[in-house]
Amino acid sequence: MRNRTWIASAGATVALLVASGLYVQALETGHGEDGGGLRVDPGRVPSVVAPLATRHECAGHRPVGSLPAVDDGSPLERVLAHIDKLAQRERYATVFTGLSIDEDRQIANVWRVPSDAFDADVCGSAVKGVTVRLYSTDVDRKTLDALSDRIADDMRRWDGTFQMRQVGVDERGFVLVGVDHPDKARPIIEKAYGKADSGYIKVVYVDQAEALAG
Repeated sequence: MRNRTWIASAGATVALLVASGLYVQALETGHGEDGGGLRVDPGRVPSVVAPLATRHECAGHRPVGSLPAVDDGSPLERVLAHIDKLAQRERYATVFTGLSIDEDRQIANVWRVPSDAFDADVCGSAVKGVTVRLYSTDVDRKTLDALSDRIADDMRRWDGTFQMRQVGVDERGFVLVGVDHPDKARPIIEKAYGKADSGYIKVVYVDQAEALAG
């Protein structure tokens, strides 16, 4: 099984980083080991997580040709492109959280703040051969992006105490912060961003960042 992450509103540059054998999605911070950051074209990237317990599952019934062909024209690609457009609508700005895919099993995993309207639109986009799984969160992607940007701005703030190496939004509904000493960094980072936001931060150990091709 291979998961990838589909990034809605992917106009911003992203960095692809690898640490401890796991692929990590990270937003462009402008702070690499050399101070220049790691840059690649935006798009779909490997997911850092496996899906959690399913809240709701939709099996595709509509004809494949009812959605425009994109990229390789596969049923899953068509569904992903449609969900991406839904996620960018203003009415869903406070709903959509993230999306990852399982290509082998033709599954789109969608994390969102529960919304009957969004769920109906997403499930309605599922074509034959594709399954959509919906997972609940309590935070939208724009909020997580803003928090990730705040943390990234402090990339060098704690040098000498610990080293912050990666910052990125995880599709499940939190900001993943990679550091060299998690036990030392965790209480400092959580305190720095306040009680309300610290619940959306996960501090983990990562090795030196390495850019990925493709």
